[in-house]
Amino acid sequence: MILNTLKKESKELLRDGRIRIAFITVIILTIIAVIISAHKYKQESEEHNVAKSSEREVWDNQGEKNPHSAAHYGTYAFKPHFPLALIDQGVDKYTGKSIFLEAHARNEAQFDDASDQTGLARFGDLTPDFILLFIIPLLIILIGYNNLTKEREMGTITLINSYGALNFKLVFGKWLAIFLPLLTLLTLLFLASGIILSNLSGFGVFSWSSLTALFITYVIYYAVFINLVLIISALVKKSGISLVLSLSIWIFVCLILPKTASNIVEYKYPYPTKQEFYANISKDKEDQLNGHDSWSEKAKQFERETLKEYGVDSLNQLPFNFDGYRMQKGEEHEAEVYFKHYKKLKEQYFKQSRVYKQLASISPFLPTRFLSMSIANTDYSTHWYFEDAAENYRISTQKFLNDHFANNSKYGDWSWKADANFWKKLPKFKYNPPTLAQTLNNNLGNILILFAWLTGSFIVLFFITKSLKNVKI
Repeated sequence: MILNTLKKESKELLRDGRIRIAFITVIILTIIAVIISAHKYKQESEEHNVAKSSEREVWDNQGEKNPHSAAHYGTYAFKPHFPLALIDQGVDKYTGKSIFLEAHARNEAQFDDASDQTGLARFGDLTPDFILLFIIPLLIILIGYNNLTKEREMGTITLINSYGALNFKLVFGKWLAIFLPLLTLLTLLFLASGIILSNLSGFGVFSWSSLTALFITYVIYYAVFINLVLIISALVKKSGISLVLSLSIWIFVCLILPKTASNIVEYKYPYPTKQEFYANISKDKEDQLNGHDSWSEKAKQFERETLKEYGVDSLNQLPFNFDGYRMQKGEEHEAEVYFKHYKKLKEQYFKQSRVYKQLASISPFLPTRFLSMSIANTDYSTHWYFEDAAENYRISTQKFLNDHFANNSKYGDWSWKADANFWKKLPKFKYNPPTLAQTLNNNLGNILILFAWLTGSFIVLFFITKSLKNVKI
């Protein structure tokens, strides 16, 4: 019965001009979105590689210079461009691509795409994730809203009941008639993306396993949407009502609830303003050792402690240049201040994430959205990891420079310069994103919620199908 129903429904879908036009439109939009994203991805990756190599070349060729002057001259940490950003760009458009690393300051990522866009960007970009998350669910509604209501309207439901054929096998055949064309479309999209990404050399490490995990996520998402549409179609008597209710579900799940969730978390766990954040940092830094201020009470106290620790009477007797030593200790104290305040930001972020997870239980869109971004390494967590890696690199860079100044020059000799070849000894910045296993483990809650939606919607559809046996026109 499942196979016969599948054949019948598939023929009806092929005969329906609206469905053909809708499918062709979605396919064209998908192809355009993939081409645009692939071009943008390749262009940005090339720009990233050029900027990364040129900035390193500038650092290596500073010539003879005092190491602390080089610390203020600074360098950049560039955020890697992850291959699956071609499919889901996540929050990358808003988070910035590089961080300027300098002495005494922890800077934010800058040069984000959103700041360079015009007001037309508010209407959204044509990207694969937009098609996957918003457009294809609309296509599901168009295909399936009258899947069961038409049996009532045509009077065939009584005939089907009289033969005892109205059961879950028949409904599952209808379900497959919607699902299989979408599965084919999704497979072609992901296969094409995988081929494109696997043939782009030098643009990040591509993983077929991550692409497969992303594929499975969207397959489950569409299965849930098909179930919801068929449940509505089974409960109401008119196709028009079914269409309106299905579109209402789409609007609530994909548009209203995500925005509402964002407003709730901002109200419940707000971030401090930028002015408040940096004012609090400045206040705490005043109570810490300043490596440049050798006459402050903190500096004098540190000087006395150092002389006592090494058992000498003057700074000239120390086995290193105290100026460089004080600079490094000042950097370490300031780094603690930054760590303290950024930790508070992270705590707010994780509190917000818990609220999102709670709200995800009433929307399959939210767990799919978060899981998709995480697998693609384009979510806020991945960006936090990058900023932490950049800060650790900044701290190690300052230690590398200050230690060289302290160990190779004399106290008070600020005219001392490091050799021109010294800068090449600084290790390059490296950032490795979370592995797929770590990502899935971190998103265990979203995975369980998505599977709960899948299981629960199938169960509801099964019991509603059983109740249709008693339906009369």
